[in-house]
Parts: sequence; structure tokens; C-alpha cells
Amino acid sequence: MERFYLEVPSLARKDEAIEYINEHYACNSNINGSGGLNRYVDNYEGWLEKLEEDYVKIPNEEKVPARTYFLIRENDNRIVGMINIRLTLNERLRKLGGHIGYGIRPSERGKGYNRINLYLGLMVCDEKGIAKVLMDADIDNPASWRTMEALGGVRINEYYSEEEKCQVVDYNIDVKEALEKYREVYLPYICDSKRK
Repeated sequence: MERFYLEVPSLARKDEAIEYINEHYACNSNINGSGGLNRYVDNYEGWLEKLEEDYVKIPNEEKVPARTYFLIRENDNRIVGMINIRLTLNERLRKLGGHIGYGIRPSERGKGYNRINLYLGLMVCDEKGIAKVLMDADIDNPASWRTMEALGGVRINEYYSEEEKCQVVDYNIDVKEALEKYREVYLPYICDSKRK
């Protein structure tokens, strides 16, 4: 059985991380949950510094503290996805963005990996004391909002975003409820050292 874990980005993954972003470009795919890595492909070390600054950021209306992770498949030690978790929300993120942005590399989509990614992300939220997660998705991206629904996400709003120029759906996920309810489904896919 394939197993997964979240890993804080480091210099050791530089080449693989850049290849992850380049795969998105090659497939003309949106890049989500990368903590801005796509803007740092020529300055990976600068991106790592930015991530550490992001983690200790004092919340304001421009920025909030956040942690970005690689989703690693243990079996082949490959980055298959990324997730960015905002540890608190400002007004802007309450309107658009929410607590979590996530994504799976194009060649690994359609295998259910983002559900595992989100489950692991909810474990981080639980550790950080986030009881209820707000997330959103483009209505034309059913893979994203179905992932939220698969983890107990409840649709709370639907609206047209002038900023994104698309119809957006908002979801709430009760973190403890989701972790408990879906424990037997997702825990077998999580590395032993990361299980609770």
C-alpha cells in the first residue's frame, strides 16, 4: 500500500521541487498550494527563506502566518503534491482563499491523493488548534470541491468573485469531526511515524 506524509520544504528537495513546478507549466496547469514556489524557480533558497518568514508572520490585512508542505509518497520518495495552511485568517482570506490551498502534480491526479493531502493538512490544523477550516474552490474545479466534500466539507456559500472572475464555492470542515469520521479511510495511507 502507498503511504504518504507531509514534509517541510528543504534544500535537499530543490531539483525535485523545481521539476514539480515545471511539470505544471508543461501541462499548462494551474499551480495551487505551493506557497509561491512558482515565483521562485530561479531562487529556491530565497523561497525557503520566504517560507520561514511566512511561518512567523504577525497577522495583518496583507499577510498571515502560514506553513507550506510537500506531500511525499513514501514508496518512491516523490513529491506528489503540496499544501499551504494559513494558521489564521484576515478579512481578505475570509472572503477568498480560506485556511488551505492544495494541489497534486498533473501526472498524479485522479488517484485520490489530494484527499490524503487534505487529511494530513487537517491533522496539522488540529495540532495548531484550528477547529474549523474554511476553504474555497472555483465551481468549475469539481476535483477540488469534491475533495472537500469527501472530508466532510459543508458548502456554505456560492458567489461570483470579481477578483478571480469565476463562480466560487465556500466550504467549512469541522477538523476533529473529519479526522475521527474518516480515520479508518485515510489513516492506512499515512506513514506510521505520522499517525495519531
